[in-house]
Amino acid sequence: MESKVKEQQSIPTSKVQRAAKFISTGAKVGGNYVKHYAKKVVNPSMTKEELHNNNANDIYNSLSELKGSALKVAQMMSMDKNILPRAYQDKFTMAQYSAPPLSYPLVVKTFQKYFGKTPESIFDTFTKSAVNAASIGQVHQATQNGKKLAVKIQYPGVADSVSSDLKLVRPFALRLLNMNEKELDHYMEEVEEKLLEETDYTLEVKRSKEISKACSHIKDLNFPDYYEEFSAERVITMDWIDGKHIKEWLETNPSQEDKNRIGQALWDFYHHQVHNLMQVHADPHPGNFIIQNDGKLGIIDFGCVKVIPEDFYKGYFSLIKRELLINEDELNEIFYGLEFISDKDTPEEKIYFKGVFKEMISLLGKPFHVETFDFANNEYFEQIFKLGDRISNDKMFRKSRQARGSRHGLYINRTYFGVYNLLNQLEANIVTTKPEWLE
Repeated sequence: MESKVKEQQSIPTSKVQRAAKFISTGAKVGGNYVKHYAKKVVNPSMTKEELHNNNANDIYNSLSELKGSALKVAQMMSMDKNILPRAYQDKFTMAQYSAPPLSYPLVVKTFQKYFGKTPESIFDTFTKSAVNAASIGQVHQATQNGKKLAVKIQYPGVADSVSSDLKLVRPFALRLLNMNEKELDHYMEEVEEKLLEETDYTLEVKRSKEISKACSHIKDLNFPDYYEEFSAERVITMDWIDGKHIKEWLETNPSQEDKNRIGQALWDFYHHQVHNLMQVHADPHPGNFIIQNDGKLGIIDFGCVKVIPEDFYKGYFSLIKRELLINEDELNEIFYGLEFISDKDTPEEKIYFKGVFKEMISLLGKPFHVETFDFANNEYFEQIFKLGDRISNDKMFRKSRQARGSRHGLYINRTYFGVYNLLNQLEANIVTTKPEWLE
């Protein structure tokens, strides 16, 4: 079947070209605001929905052409469902599956650079069109000695433009994420570090092999094999995993038993990584999971892995305990350690922020407080969204002179919310295992 998606012949790679793209997008977004307010004069009851839709379209289309970090940040925003108007969520979720792919000559150029050969002279067959294209790279299907392979190729210029792109994304992020500048800088530093790691495909192959081996004993999970001889700094070759993404699989009306089984495999996978390996696949968006025809859950992307420092781990999970039987001094120590409060805070701020973070972590910890948890419970997710809304609109947060929370918490929170979200889509009821010390 011929791909209907228009291929891209080039990517703006220089700072000047990329900045120009952002500036023109900013101008479009500005124009959308002007149009919105002009229409509102005529029709005062008009909502911002059309404005959000137009902005989401313009921003997404530009980021799609730029690829890389900018598109990845959009993808991350779509996972944080409670911080964006719905139009942005819906559009940015597409960043997970459907960025326009690169034309074939650019793919050949990458192969020539790293292997000194074309894809056709390496593999028995190689699809000229990408079978899917995401934020940092695109995937082609190949065969070798009767084996079906997935070959992921990174877009040119992505690795070199991470830092400058994130600077360009800042004004959009400030407006869309409702954050103060200090908080955003804190956030962006961690995001930049992770994105630079994600562009290092040699590191990804190493981590993929390590983590998949360490998790190979977990029931109902499957991992592809990776082929180092066909991989390089910007190319990864691994087994092709046949099956359906979660959304497609759910459309086949699987039984509750099967949904619970897949959900349990997902929970067990994350449990083992967080509590035993102390490093975690920190990108739990739906595009990274495939339900295979034999009913196993295939894990296909280890680009984003967060190594969890021990002191952060201890503090974070001791707050998740059901009975917070910690005396005030110990509690203060944990809050300082996790950077929820600092010496710059007034007594009033300390009381407020301790209260908010206790509430947030105990809400996040709810599944840990029971033997089994039904993630189909939408009421639980409503509570999370409401708390997120309340916090992001709270004056104390808005006028806070510093970022709140350890930078390590960004990817850990994102991981848990992402996993909970997938379990909610699966409507899975699962046994929420936890380490003994958390029982």
